[in-house]
Amino acid sequence: QVQFVESGGGLVQPGGSLRLSCAASGSIFSIYNMGWYRQAPGKQRELVAIISSGGSPNYADSVKGRFTISRDNAKNTVSLQMNSLKPEDTGVYFCSIMNRNGRSWGQGTQVTVSS
Repeated sequence: QVQFVESGGGLVQPGGSLRLSCAASGSIFSIYNMGWYRQAPGKQRELVAIISSGGSPNYADSVKGRFTISRDNAKNTVSLQMNSLKPEDTGVYFCSIMNRNGRSWGQGTQVTVSS
């Protein structure tokens, strides 16, 4: 079983920044990729950004140029720097890892972008 500690969510005005962090522990084994997903009210969970074990990132088109994902393999942590936030970025953000046992999810952290 994988345990997650997520932090960094909150309320921010449009145009502002937040940084999300996530530390994974427990039955991690070798992590293939780590990432962040989000779910807005009434919508399906969607990929925001994902990063491979080699450090190659991929982003949803809606966040390209504004969000940056990074990871520390030695510490099993992943972070998401979110700049130029928009109201449509509002949602619950979930940390996730993929390993040989499949995908595991954190409990989520709320991000609200509002004036």
